[in-house]
Amino acid sequence: MGGRCLLVIPLGSFEQHGPHLPLDTDTTIARALTEGVADLPYVLVAPALAYGASGEHQGFSGTLSIGTEALTEVLVELVRSARDSCAAVVAVCAHGGNAEGLATAKRRCAAEGDRLFVFAARIDGGDAHAGRTETSLMLAIAPDEVRTGELVPGRTDDLETLWPELRAGGVRAVSASGVLGDPTLATAAEGRLLLGTLLDQLAGALESWWQELAATSTGSGRS
Repeated sequence: MGGRCLLVIPLGSFEQHGPHLPLDTDTTIARALTEGVADLPYVLVAPALAYGASGEHQGFSGTLSIGTEALTEVLVELVRSARDSCAAVVAVCAHGGNAEGLATAKRRCAAEGDRLFVFAARIDGGDAHAGRTETSLMLAIAPDEVRTGELVPGRTDDLETLWPELRAGGVRAVSASGVLGDPTLATAAEGRLLLGTLLDQLAGALESWWQELAATSTGSGRS
């Protein structure tokens, strides 16, 4: 790929997040992360890709999913279109359901000589969906979009325990509200701490990838 920048694309979804969070929660979080690194001199932030693979949330009103195959194709085409202007593309993803599409797209891009890096916005020990973690982040990023009068706990089992039911029947099979976690414990203060942690991780990853590309370019004799 050409160019002297990393094209950073926020990648989210449009899916249910319980009764208290907006459908574009994942996109809002991904966009906040990319905005937080937009001042880095080698970063160019693209508009968000606001639809993802959300089949596990089908059955909840409002969810719109393009599926894994379509997501993969979109990502590959975006990387192809950026190859003459950017050194690489970075997908900053705040929705776990996009993981398979991202992994496939990354392999296909590599086979074509392009670079797609992936930053997954994950919090160690965080709950699975629309619980304390995501609600805290949203209270810090977009508090007016959180319906605090509708905070109700959902299933609080760890994801490993829920996985067989989730895989067989989606989120609705394990939580009538669509919540996996306890949003009543969320605070804006915790959200600011979590956001800061994610931003530090993202900035570190971007610096590492940028240095990796510079070393590769120098090693190949290109400027």
